[in-house]
Amino acid sequence: MQPGSANATLECSVRCTGLPSQLQSGHRLRLLSFNIQVGIRTSAYHQYLTRCWKHLLPHREREGNLQAVGNLLDHYDLVALQEVDGGSLRTRHINQVEQLALQARFPYWYQQLNRNLAPFARHSNGLLSRIPLSRLEDHPLPGPAGRRAMLLRIGQGRDAVAVVMMHLALGSRTRNLQLAYVRELLQDYRHFVLMGDLNTQPDELLQRSPLRGLALHAAQQAATFPSWKPSRCLDHILLSDTLQSEGARVVPYAVSDHLPVATELILPPTLATLQVP
Repeated sequence: MQPGSANATLECSVRCTGLPSQLQSGHRLRLLSFNIQVGIRTSAYHQYLTRCWKHLLPHREREGNLQAVGNLLDHYDLVALQEVDGGSLRTRHINQVEQLALQARFPYWYQQLNRNLAPFARHSNGLLSRIPLSRLEDHPLPGPAGRRAMLLRIGQGRDAVAVVMMHLALGSRTRNLQLAYVRELLQDYRHFVLMGDLNTQPDELLQRSPLRGLALHAAQQAATFPSWKPSRCLDHILLSDTLQSEGARVVPYAVSDHLPVATELILPPTLATLQVP
């Protein structure tokens, strides 16, 4: 089953780099979510206009910016990426998810194609993991085509942890349809994590969206956008009340128009010895 299809199995859809795992601890996972804006560095609003051509054509700075992103990812175990390119003209046909997996030595990676504008762009989300996952599902989200979510499962049985990685719509009506769909995906799980660029503030997500009633808590609530002068918290790691984390933070790493968010997830006791074979 190819990337982009629903309910993809791990064995068929997650690519393996053949690199060894560097997981540092059996009972914690270092999580990161980062909208990398296809390797475009932005430091002022007017640059959305003056640098818009970089979304369609290759440029020399992109490779250096991607190298900087990879240097950061080297410190994490499970990474959700938004606004990555799956290999097109603008990236000189380099799959950015694969490139980052190789640079940061992740043994497992998956590129989720959201919108194929080949040959100019292949808009995607990305997953990087140092641990084997027991399941991966690829889900189109409600609303106009071009938004998808990944549902990952860590471990087996009652203490399995579901992780949903996504990049949601800008409009509140469509975004709430997408969140209602995500809530249904989680109905069979006791432990779950939501990660990504959710395009809205924490209080809206936790109190006035379809996620209300799930007993979620935000790992952090500091502003992530715009990266040069953060004023809005759009990037999130949300946890079920059955899970705990430590060290939640916004990472001051301005190589995109968003800042990344990170935390250390404390795994349930039955998953504490989870390791890569």
